[in-house]
Formats: sequence, C-alpha cells, structure tokens
Amino acid sequence: MKHCYFILLSTLIFIFYSCSNLRKVPAGDALFVGVSVKVEDSSMTARQRRNMRKELVSLTRPQPNTKTLGMRTKLWAYNYLPKSIGRKIGEEQVLLSQVDLDRNSKVLQTGLENRGYFNAFVEGDTTIRGKKARATYSVKPGVQYVINDVRFDSNSTVVSRTITGVASKTLLKPGDPFDLAVIKDERIRIDGHLKENGFFYFDSDYIIAQADSTTGNNKVSLFLKVKPNTPPESLQPYRINEVYILPNYRLDAPHADTSKANAEYYEGYYVVDQRKRYKPRLFTQSMQFDPGDVYNRTDHIQTINRLVSLGLFKFVKNRFERVPGSDSALLNAYYYLTPLPKRSLRAELNASTKSNNLTGSSITIGWKNRNTFKSGVLFSINANASFEVQFGGKARGFNTFGAGFETGLDFPRFYVPFVNLKLNTKGGYVPHTQILLGYDLLRKQKLYSMQSFRGSFGYLWRQNFKTEHQFHPININYAQPVVITQLFKDSAANNASLMKAVEKQFILGSDYKYTYNELKEQSPIKGRYFSGTYFSGTIDLSGNIAGLITKANVNNGNQKNLFGAPFSQYIKLESDVRRYLKLSPNSAWANRLIIGVGFPYGNSRELPFIKQFFIGGNNSLRAFRTRSLGPGTFQAPISNFFLPDQSGDIKLELNTELRVRLINFLHGALFVDAGNIWLFNENPDKPGAKFSGDFLKELAVGGGVGFRFDITFLVVRLDIAVPFRKPYLPEGERWVISKMDFGSKSWRRDNIIYNLGIGYPF
Repeated sequence: MKHCYFILLSTLIFIFYSCSNLRKVPAGDALFVGVSVKVEDSSMTARQRRNMRKELVSLTRPQPNTKTLGMRTKLWAYNYLPKSIGRKIGEEQVLLSQVDLDRNSKVLQTGLENRGYFNAFVEGDTTIRGKKARATYSVKPGVQYVINDVRFDSNSTVVSRTITGVASKTLLKPGDPFDLAVIKDERIRIDGHLKENGFFYFDSDYIIAQADSTTGNNKVSLFLKVKPNTPPESLQPYRINEVYILPNYRLDAPHADTSKANAEYYEGYYVVDQRKRYKPRLFTQSMQFDPGDVYNRTDHIQTINRLVSLGLFKFVKNRFERVPGSDSALLNAYYYLTPLPKRSLRAELNASTKSNNLTGSSITIGWKNRNTFKSGVLFSINANASFEVQFGGKARGFNTFGAGFETGLDFPRFYVPFVNLKLNTKGGYVPHTQILLGYDLLRKQKLYSMQSFRGSFGYLWRQNFKTEHQFHPININYAQPVVITQLFKDSAANNASLMKAVEKQFILGSDYKYTYNELKEQSPIKGRYFSGTYFSGTIDLSGNIAGLITKANVNNGNQKNLFGAPFSQYIKLESDVRRYLKLSPNSAWANRLIIGVGFPYGNSRELPFIKQFFIGGNNSLRAFRTRSLGPGTFQAPISNFFLPDQSGDIKLELNTELRVRLINFLHGALFVDAGNIWLFNENPDKPGAKFSGDFLKELAVGGGVGFRFDITFLVVRLDIAVPFRKPYLPEGERWVISKMDFGSKSWRRDNIIYNLGIGYPF
C-alpha cells in the first residue's frame, strides 16, 4: 500500500505541473515539447543513426523547456511564482509559433553537407495533441563522401615551405569522411605551427581548402593553400627587436612612457620604472623572449602567465609593434603591468560543525607586503583564533580553544640563502621559495593545553597548468604540553593511548609532494559535472640523519632526545587518487582512493600524533563521527567526558558518490564510504590495532544520501549517513544492514550521522 500511495502521489504531482503549465498557453497555439529526428538510411548502424539524431536535434531552434524528473518545474516557476523570483530561476514558455520548420530543415541539411553528406534531404512536420506540439524531421542523408587525397601548395615562398614541412602531421587522412569541422581544425593547426615559427600576423582565415568532388566514387580531393590576397606582412617570420617592461602602468593613463631615456637596461630588457619600485632582476624570471629571438606563441603566452603568477600585478597586457623603417621583419614587445596595492589587510571569519557535535568558529587576520626588498618578495603575517563548543552528547563543557601566529616570506624564484643562484623552470609559472615560521596554542578545556612551534623552508613550482611540485628540504615541528589536568591523567589511566595526544614531539625532516589535477581545465560555465583525474602523492621523511648519528633504537630501550623531546624517525607515504566521470549534463560519478603508509623505526614505534592518519567525519567516512574510528578492530573505551581522537600509521579509504542535479541550485547525491586505519606495530593498549593480512575484514562501510545547495560561489552540503559495517564488532556480526531500525529512536540516535559542510567532500 505504501508503494501504491507513493506512485499515486507522484502521478498527481506530475499531472498538476503539466496541466497548470498548459493553462498559460495562448489560444490557437501549443506548448512546444520536443523534437524528433528520423534518420532513413539502412546502411547505417543503430549507433550511427543514434549519434546523428542527437547531433541534429541539438542544431534545431528553439529548444523545448527543460525537464527535471519528468516535470517542467522551471516553466511552472516562471508562470506561477512572483516575478522577482520566477524570472530569475524559471524559463519562459516555448511555443509552437516560435518554430520555423523550413529554417530548421535548411540548418539540418547544411549540417549534413558539412559532414560530407552532399546529397542529403530534410523535411519537417509538426504533430499537435491538445495543447502540446512536437516537431519531426525526416532525414535522408545519402552517401557520405570520403577524402581521396590531400595536397598542399608547394611554391617557393617561406610560408608555404613552413606549411609543407609539417604536412605529414595533417588531420586530414585519405579514407576519412569529409568533415568541415576537421578542415577548420587543420587550418588552426597550421596557423599554430606558423605562430611558433615567427609568423606573428598570420591568421587561420588566410588558408583556403578547395574541395573537388568530381573525382568520382563519392570521394573528394582537397587542396590547401594560402589565399592570394593575404597581406604581405603575414607572409614573413618576425624576430624580437627590443623588449620594454612598464611595471607602474595605469589603465587611465593617457599614454605610456616608452622612452629609452627613462628606462634602465638590464640583461637585454628596458625597464621603465622612474620611481625605482622594482629591481629589474625581478622580471628576468618571467621574460621568455630575448632580443634576436624568433617570435613564437609559446613564449608569448608563457611570459604573460609568468608575470601574472608573480602575484604583484592586477592587470597584465602586452603589445607587439612592427619596427618602422626596418629592412628586416622586427617586432618591439611592450609589457604593461598594473600593480596591486603594495600592502593589504584582510580578515576571514569561518563557521564549522562536525559530526561529533562540535560547533565552532575561527577568525584570521592577515597582513601582506607584496614587494618586500623591491624584489617581489611577499611578506605575510597572519594571526588566528578559534573555538569549538560541544553542544550535544556526554562531553558538554569540554570545549576547544586555539590561537596561532604565522609569518612567512615568499620569493618569486629559486632562492638559496647566501648563494647567488640563477635557476629557473620552463613553462608558464614562476618558481617560488617559501620560508615559514609559526606558533600554535591549543587548549582543550578541563583536559590539557599544547603548544607547538613550526618552521619550514621549501620550493614550489609547476611544470604546467595541471602539474605542481612542492619540496621542503627543511621541515621542523616541536610540540609540548603546557598543562595536563588531573581529570585527563585519570582518564588516561583507563586508556593509556590518550597520552599520545599530549606527548612531546620533535620532527626534523623533509617532504615532497606531487600533484596532478586535470580538474583545473574545467571551465566554471560548464557546470559542476565533468570528467577528469586528480592525483596527489607525498613522501615525508624525518629523523634519518639524527638516527644515524645517535644510533637510536627504541625497541632496544635506546631512545634519544633532542631539545628535551624524543625526535621522530619515520618514512611516510600517502597517495590520494580521484576519478570523476560525467554521465550526463546533470550527473556525474565521483570516486576517491586514499592509501597512506607510515613506517616508524629507530627512535619511534609510532608516527608522531600530528603526522598520523585519522578517519571518519565530514569529508571522510561520513557514517562515523570525526576521528572516532579504528585503529583496526580496536574500539576506544566510552568516556563520560570527551571523545578522544583515534589515530593510526596506515590508512585505506575508498569513497564513491553519484551526483545528480535535481532542480536549479539543488543537487543530490548517493554515496558509499569504506576504510579504516591501523598501527604499524603492536600496541598493548590498543588490541586489534596492528595491520595484518586480514585488513579487508576490518574495513568499516557506510553510506547515505546528500543534498547540496550550489549557488556557484558557495556550496552548502548536508549528508545523512548510516553505518553498514562496524569493524569493532565480533567477526561474523560486523555487517549491520539487517539490524537497521529507522522506527527506533535509540537506533536513530546511535547510527544516523548528520554532516553539515561547505563544499564537496572530494
């Protein structure tokens, strides 16, 4: 009966939306509801006909009103909501009177001819039922012509010789179908090659492709050549003559000063900076052109990208100008740079909520000097404060307060102190050297207070738009407790692993991180659904040199200290792989796999607490509370006071999520998460925590549904999850799907986890 009621209710809603929209259709007209294309060609496969129908339908105009779950909700919103709302989120009705069958038929026929169907025939008709109408187009494509041969103009001009030099790489292959889109791509390919070889003024429109269909047997011969009326300046390669850099350019300036008398000449460049705000050396990392170089588009684009990546300028533009009166083909290059304010002050306020009932807020105040030492060095100072309050559960009153201070220097080049090093990278991005010092104070009310000092020295550079490297040869962390309350000590007497959170830690090591991100290529106008791969891999080393010098071995009772704390010795590897598959314009399938392995040795039996892995929570296994799961089959003793964080040396996490756009800014998701953490070595205080060959039997599994309110610049997310498998239960009882009881209040309290967050989980 429940299913019957649901079907009946859905049917009534559908009828309501449909009928209410039809009432707004003017008399004598009909609501245009769709297009059908019938392809009449028995020689085509079903897939070929399907693809042709899809392509031709997209060419017709107008398109009918969009549907969501079979209902034209946007049309209903436009018709019945107040104008101030309906006009923004709705769609005006599309009527049959707006459809021009003859025009659409000609558009479809032209589209087919552009694909080589030179004998195509298209005829349109309409079908009207009540207040609804459809358009149907019958298509007889005929035989598709194919390419017989491709020839290029081989005269003695420089431009023709340059084109024929890459003729073997042509996109036009004998035997391939004639396709105008491929011919356009070939013209763009040739133009791109010419731009890389100095032909600054050339354009793809200067290439003409002549087609001869009289060859017979439904074949076409193609002849590509440069148009005879092409401007003379487009037919010769250019070299760079002089390069001018104007780093104080104002957009409202009547004219720019490019006088050599006011410029400083430095390593081949003229820097016009009368106020001496920038050291000329700053720009040598960015400029890819040298006087005398042949112009090429790659260096052109990369120079602009590098100037932008300095982070000093609001606007960057350039201009190339022919040198007048010169016997040679020469260009002067001008770069106009509009500076950002040298100093800036910002404040950032955040709010958060976690699945362990912690709700809080943080504020960060930051100050920047963008041109320290007149060499583009970014000097920053940031101060932050935060709090988290426990509103629910048994741990009320055990609130968290934090404060911190951080200062850093960011050099727009590879910098080694006291060494005059002139290293650079290729590509469109300037390398950066980063020096960071910070202090943090964490107070967990009624439990303990910890302070930590950190510092790092490292490099960041990019190969291209997708690939980024980070290398820190020096990375230091020193943490020690300030206060440990008696309450915490008493709790640790029953759960010795709690002392892990307050132990002294000294980390002296290095790390390297590699990131590959195809998602950066996705344009925001294409929506939230796309295909692509993301990969992040990290290697983190600590204590190796200190371990060799001191010959520390904690297993033999020979643990060594530095600055009053045992130094950590480990190797840590972590990878994060994500794959996104676009299923339709309004749906996608997102997947993530995280594998992390830490090898503590020498002076350590476990990774330091701040370097360990955690699992569970808002962006992890959403059916389990934040940092509450594991390690292994271990379950922490239930505390009446607070929820301890569980940590491990090894991590495996898998997430899969189906994302669907429901209506306008409302998106939905179905997800399943699985994973766990483990310790590398046995810990008598945590039985079942050590990693073993039975790790697959110790995976936690959970799933649920989610809703995302996506307003482009902000995504508010609500995920509702329940556990499917609990690894801390006895073997054979870990799957708990059959024990679900949504009607039980106690079951809902213990098993339904609500996650409220900002942004997508991955």
